[in-house]
Amino acid sequence: MTDIIASAVLLIVLPLAFNAAFAGLALSFEYPDVLRRPTAEVLDRFRRGGTRLILLWWAFALTAVLLVPLAGILPSALVGADATLLSLGSIVGVVAGVVQFLGLIRWPFLVPYLARVSAEPDATPARKEAVDVVFQAFNRYLGVAVGEHLGLLFTGAWSILVGAAITQADLLPDWLGGVGIAAGAVLALCSLEFVGSFERTGWALVARLTPVAYVVWSLWLVATGVFLLL
Repeated sequence: MTDIIASAVLLIVLPLAFNAAFAGLALSFEYPDVLRRPTAEVLDRFRRGGTRLILLWWAFALTAVLLVPLAGILPSALVGADATLLSLGSIVGVVAGVVQFLGLIRWPFLVPYLARVSAEPDATPARKEAVDVVFQAFNRYLGVAVGEHLGLLFTGAWSILVGAAITQADLLPDWLGGVGIAAGAVLALCSLEFVGSFERTGWALVARLTPVAYVVWSLWLVATGVFLLL
């Protein structure tokens, strides 16, 4: 019973914390649209955000960490599901949480340094150019490749596995598992948005699906937690 309650609480808290932090970044930093602007403008807005913005990014990164204990404890609540399916889901869920955390943690640690050195009075054009290269390189590697591509891919895979386990479990309705499978499949598809130039290869639709998929995924997590509590 303790594992069921803990799983339910994490299922509800994770999406609420994630969306609250995301909304805060959207309001105070115009995230994620700000990432399409020049590096100097992004770093200037970051500096003006001050300590509050750094803490908000740190909190946003920690929401990804919540997926790790959830992936570890949720199988205990899905009584009746296949053990192999549950074990695989735990592994994939932990990986999903780790890669999302690695993608986000650059913001409270690396970006403040880049914002500071680029604004120093003696900053030369060469230093500013180096800051631009470092910022864009980390944005594409940790942000796009690790956090967004692998994060969406493994989160989608975890959702599919959990959804399949829910259809076998005793405590939850089968339709809830179907929603998880569908939401996970869309998230996995959305991970392809970041492979190459999706504007040239017809992935514009996938780009529009990503925020919708996250909303559905969040509602599915909350609904699963509520059903477990009931």
